[in-house]
Amino acid sequence: MERGRGAGTGHGGEVGRAAAATLRPGARRRALLVVLLLLAVQLVSLARPAYACGCGAMVHDPRMTMAVHRETSAVTWDGKTEQIVMSLTVDGTAPDAAWIMPVPHRATVRLGDPALFGQLSSLTEPAVAQRHYFWPRSGDWPFAGGSDSAEAPLPGARGPGVGVVGRERLGPFDVARLTATDPGALRTWLKSEGFRLPASLATELRPYVAQRWEYVAIRLAPAETGRPLTGTLDPLRLSFASERLVYPMRLSRLAKTPQTLGLYVLAPHRMEPRSALGGARPEVSFAGRITPEGAVRALLRPGRNDGTTGEAHPPRGSGATFLTAVEQSFPQPHRITGDHELRRTPRDTPFRQVRYTYALLTVGGFPAWLLTVGGTLLLLLAAAVTLAAGARARRPVAVYVPPPGGMPPV
Repeated sequence: MERGRGAGTGHGGEVGRAAAATLRPGARRRALLVVLLLLAVQLVSLARPAYACGCGAMVHDPRMTMAVHRETSAVTWDGKTEQIVMSLTVDGTAPDAAWIMPVPHRATVRLGDPALFGQLSSLTEPAVAQRHYFWPRSGDWPFAGGSDSAEAPLPGARGPGVGVVGRERLGPFDVARLTATDPGALRTWLKSEGFRLPASLATELRPYVAQRWEYVAIRLAPAETGRPLTGTLDPLRLSFASERLVYPMRLSRLAKTPQTLGLYVLAPHRMEPRSALGGARPEVSFAGRITPEGAVRALLRPGRNDGTTGEAHPPRGSGATFLTAVEQSFPQPHRITGDHELRRTPRDTPFRQVRYTYALLTVGGFPAWLLTVGGTLLLLLAAAVTLAAGARARRPVAVYVPPPGGMPPV
């Protein structure tokens, strides 16, 4: 039986090896095909364009890619006039692109001050506090190693239901202000400009058309032809009349990649979004009164001739402006339900993040742990010496006591 089982196993092993040798080329081809298919799927997913950002719909040549990684905006509102300064960080292969910004009333568009967001970032950066630790860590002794604006002619409407009420060239931007009574008209107008919009964009524009909003179509016209759009684009400033503080977000539903929004709100009081709009919970990273200076002051106190609508903002006294910085992520943009509307919070509670730095606790320049351990060792040594000396002092001494009535032995 043992011999028979061994013979059978040997025969089966030879057959299995022969079959494997026969099928190996086919298996290799199938494995290679599977790998190629997986690579193709991965490349398609990486090349999938983002058709929207928080500010509006991003439009580009469908043969190219374009993704908006981050959108940072500063918003001011004095109860009548709203201003939005937006800056987009993009990446892709498209040499040019455009995006659409819905606004509740006719907007004036100007170039924003590039220094604005740097100042806002400095104003809202976390406070720094130091914490100490007792025991040494990596890098501390004894674990340390070595030290180591010209205007273009105003074209007429290029399709039924759309009107071009203004067009300007602002630095690298070609800005058109549009009205539309038909969502499809915007697609037709932009198509005539060389861009094709997804059909879903017309559907998402319907609520704005119903509310008689207007639109700002912004096209980047780079000085260097054919160069892909990457990095942070120059900021643009939009001013328009508004009875409420609103930040358009509805068109972000069309985005195919997760979106991140950074929003600086400058108002007389602390502000907050009414809801999360289907994204993650908005997180406040800073809230407090500031003294406007530089680009922030210029934004809050525009002159009559700088392109803003209405009257100049009233002067604000020192510390009268409340700055609220809000961060929000949208992991699944298709869940966005509408536009951000910001409201005043019940109290103007200040808030500032704290960034902690950690350092080894020292006393007089010496590590506290080393002084403690050294002191403890000295105390133990002193205690040991004291105990030893006490033990010697208490050691019994032999004393000869002669027996009674007898003489000591010689």
